[in-house]
Amino acid sequence: MDLFLPRRVNHYRPSLKVGSIVKVDRFEVARCSSMYKITDHPFLIRFISPTIIDEVITGAHEINLQS
Repeated sequence: MDLFLPRRVNHYRPSLKVGSIVKVDRFEVARCSSMYKITDHPFLIRFISPTIIDEVITGAHEINLQS
């Protein structure tokens, strides 16, 4: 178990805004455990201490939230 997860969630939450497009750097990809699985996808993205999330602003396309 990652004891720093709550701190990471609070750290990265402001970077994840509805409708924004972001670039994520320095993360881990791991297999999803069957316990607490919320998707059918076999992998998950794990934010780690050096993870960087930057909003893409220039030339970004608008995301239609109705689709």
